[in-house]
Order: sequence, then structure tokens, then C-alpha cells
Amino acid sequence: MNTLSMLRSGKLAGRARLDLSCGLTEFPPEIFELADTLEILNLSGNALSALPDNLPLLKKLRVIFCSDNLFTEVPEVLGRCVNLEMVGFKANKITRFSGAALPRALRWLILTDNQLRELPVGLGQCTGLQKLMLAGNQLQSLPEEMAACQKLELVRISANRFDVLPAWLTSLPRLAWLAFAGNPFSDILESAAAVSHKIPVVSWHTLEVHKKLGEGASGVIHQANWQQASVTPVAVKFFKGAVTSDGLPRCEKAASLAAGLHPNLISATGRLSDHPDGAAGLVMPLIDVSFVNLADPPSLVSCTRDIYAPDIKFTLDAILSMALGIASAVAHLHKLGILHGDLYAHNILWNGQDKCLLGDFGASSFIDARRDGRMLERVEVRAFGCLLEELLSRCMPPQAGAEATFGSLRELQYRCVQIEVDARPLFFKIRDELASMRTNFFL
Repeated sequence: MNTLSMLRSGKLAGRARLDLSCGLTEFPPEIFELADTLEILNLSGNALSALPDNLPLLKKLRVIFCSDNLFTEVPEVLGRCVNLEMVGFKANKITRFSGAALPRALRWLILTDNQLRELPVGLGQCTGLQKLMLAGNQLQSLPEEMAACQKLELVRISANRFDVLPAWLTSLPRLAWLAFAGNPFSDILESAAAVSHKIPVVSWHTLEVHKKLGEGASGVIHQANWQQASVTPVAVKFFKGAVTSDGLPRCEKAASLAAGLHPNLISATGRLSDHPDGAAGLVMPLIDVSFVNLADPPSLVSCTRDIYAPDIKFTLDAILSMALGIASAVAHLHKLGILHGDLYAHNILWNGQDKCLLGDFGASSFIDARRDGRMLERVEVRAFGCLLEELLSRCMPPQAGAEATFGSLRELQYRCVQIEVDARPLFFKIRDELASMRTNFFL
């Protein structure tokens, strides 16, 4: 983290990125000394409520973060920043969003955890928009004009006030990652799922909690021992309770509990009760330490695509096994009426060979198979196609005689990401096709 004194002393001259979080109430004019080089400006965690009218003097500015401040509107000056691609104003007090605030080059917009009731119709003119994060507002609809945003790939509208999912949304040709839990129409489905799935209750008094294993946006995970007839090593996730970029921890908990058991899923085995502070939590299997994340989350540059280790390679048989495992897991979820919503390599644990586990239900939503289930499933099929593309692009040269299998996988991948949404295969078909390929491969 940079400091104001460093900026004023000239120590940050020539920087492309500036991070200032030091209780600012006004925009420091010294920032303009970086006008010729500054590309990323992070002013999150201050007490700002406005940006200066001459902000466009930062002529190379591509990214601006102003999360956890006191803004009540999206500053209109942003619309005059010609190179601005990413705008983040999470956790402010924003109620007003004028179309004049929209940069034409916009690719990624984050307005999570604000108080917006409507969006400007001008969003439909941001045809380069790929990532839209609006969880935790008061929206009841999206502008119909946004159907022109044909490059949209990731949309988060969880924890709002939608009575129905916008009809045009699932027809977007590139949409792959969608979250909408915590809205009135989806809360009904969540309640029904809670009634139909009886999940074991795990008392706090039967747990011996040990070291912290990790922490995410929605909660903290600890290693623990579960005292039953015998001692079982488990992981316990304690939820924070705040709105995350994907939605509400409550919805994540519900989806985790409803997901049931599958050999390629990390789902809950029990719901925590009797915590002395009333904390909500889940008890999950303890994953072997040999499993690691298959990739890292997207970067500011990659936007919607994961980041893999530069030297990582996969054998064709490992790709077949992993693809089959994930397709089988997601087919299982869709049969239960659950859209994972975040089918990414960074949410998959991999043992370095051919075993993998899909986790993280933070963006999951319940779907009504009778109404729009198949269209929503085909949105997630595109996410699977993106994953398969990433794996195949890192495939070791197939051994002699295996070229046909590689070609079949590539052809399946093309069908999963095709522009005509309703022509994509469903997951049970993908699963069966992959199972047949794998059988033939090992004959």
C-alpha cells in the first residue's frame, strides 16, 4: 500500500498503479503528477464522496477502485475518461447512476452492496461490457437496452428485488457465469429446497476446532475434529454474514446443503448449530493436502478468464477424466435444480493427476426446471466449454492413436460455446459423451 507522504515526496513518480487508503476525504491533487503513467487507481477504504472534474487528465487511466467510501452517486466525470475499462464502487451508499457516468470503453463494472433502484438505459451502449456485478442492491429490473451487450459473460444480480429473471438475459450468446439468488423469485425455490433436503445438524459441542485453513469473501474455514462414535477430521466454514460480490452467504449455505453427495463435489455434510455466538456454519469433508486449485481467479487484464501456472500441462487422459468428473458433478446439481454460477478452474481442486473436486457455492442459485431450467443450464454449459478450452490448450501432444480423441474433445468444446444458446448440449449428454470417449480411450 502506498502512502500520501510517498506521493507528495515524489517517490511514486512514473508509477502505473497507485493504492491509497488513508482516511482521505478529498481527492489528493498530487495524483495528477502521475498523469502520464497512471493506469490503475485504487482509492478504496477512504471517506471520499466525489471525484474532481479534471479526472480525465489521467489520460492512461484504465482501472479505478473506490470501494468502501461515501459516494451516493456514480461520478459523471468517469464518462469522460476515454480509456477507462474497469469501474469499482463496491460498498458505498450509491442511489443514483446517470448514463453520463458510463465510459464508452467499459468492460467491467462493480457496484456490489449499494442502494441502486435502477440502472441507466445507456448501459446498452456499452457493447464491450463483459463483467457486471450488481449483487446487494434494490434493483427490480435491468434495462431492456442491455440486450445489446452481446459480450456480457459474467452477471451478478443476487440479493436484489427481482420478481422474475429478465427474459433476454439467458439468450446472450457469451453469458457463462450467472448468479441471481436472494431475489423474491428465487427465494421461493430456495425455501422449497430447504424443505425437501434433510441435512444432518452438527452441534458445536461435538466439534474440536483447530487451525485456520483459508478465508474467502463469505467465510473462514478451519480444520476440526467431529466427535461422534469415532473422531472424524472435517473442515468447518463459519460465515461472515455480509453481502459478497456473488451474493448472500445464506444462499451459499442453502445451495451447499441441497447439493448432496457426489464424488466430484465439495458439498456440506452437516449444518452447524449451538454456536455460542450464534454463528452460522457448515461442516464439510476435509480435503487431502495433495489437492490444489487448478488455476487462479481472473486478473484485471484477463477479466473473465482464469490464470494458469505458465508451465502447467495436462495429459489427454487427465483432461478426459477431469472433464468427465466436472460434467458429472454439474449434471448432478442441475438435476437437483441448482445452478452453480461460478464454474471456473479456480473453484476446482486438483490432485496433480486426474482427480478433481468442484467447490464454492457462493454464486449458486436455485432454478425451476419447468420454467427456464434448460436455458439456464445451457448458460452454464458455456462455462464448461470455456474450462474445456483452457484444459485442451494446455494438453501435452497426444500419444499415437489418440489424435481422434483429442479431436472429439475439441468438437465437443466448440458445441458447448456455440453462439446459438439453445443448440448447446445439456450436461447429461455431455457427461455420457465424455464417458464413452474415456471408455474408448482406455480400450
